[in-house]
Amino acid sequence: MPDLSSTAKTENLSNPDSLSPAMKSPLAALDIAAQLCSRLCHDMLSPVGALSNGLELLADEKDPEMRQRCFELLEASARSSADKLKFFRLAFGAAGGFGDMVPVAEPKALVEALIGPQGRTTVNWQFNGDSLPKPMVKVLLNFALIAIEALVRGGTIDVACETRAGHSELVLRAGGPRIAFDEAIGRALSGELGAGELASRTAPAAMLHQLAEALNGHVQFARSEDALVLGAMLPVG
Repeated sequence: MPDLSSTAKTENLSNPDSLSPAMKSPLAALDIAAQLCSRLCHDMLSPVGALSNGLELLADEKDPEMRQRCFELLEASARSSADKLKFFRLAFGAAGGFGDMVPVAEPKALVEALIGPQGRTTVNWQFNGDSLPKPMVKVLLNFALIAIEALVRGGTIDVACETRAGHSELVLRAGGPRIAFDEAIGRALSGELGAGELASRTAPAAMLHQLAEALNGHVQFARSEDALVLGAMLPVG
């Protein structure tokens, strides 16, 4: 697995200290929450709709083989719905069922379930412990969401996270034949997104900026032709 820390340096991650003094006013937390709800509903529409379609087919279908296919559709849709709800619970929500530290197995399983078994995107993991602070888990999951969307033709996601000396550091690198990264998401991560640009697509990145700022940490990014690198540093304790 590549050394992601050195990769981040060579790809010139943006420096949060260099942001323009003319940075636009902070986005309202309520507006971000509303857009996150819209994002969740949008992403849940497909698997929930498939459940509804499967039930309609099952009600009208008499052929045993076709009924079995309906059951398989229902099973896959139910699994996808549950996986997405579990993911968004930690990525967007308070995740009250967890303590201050979350086992690394939890975000790993959620990201791999979101990617699915199609095999177009693979994930490599590197941690220096068995658990992560809950805020860093939220950052990791949202970084993964951004990376998965950027890899429109699939690719590789390398994740490295380390907790030491009172802070936690995360670097995620997404590499593939095509990187589709909306510049508005970059502005949201940097805290430069105008209120008129806030949408369900940019809300997760805007939330990450506000989370990092509230904890006296930072998030940053760099994009090249074949890679997107996302980084974060958050204090611990």
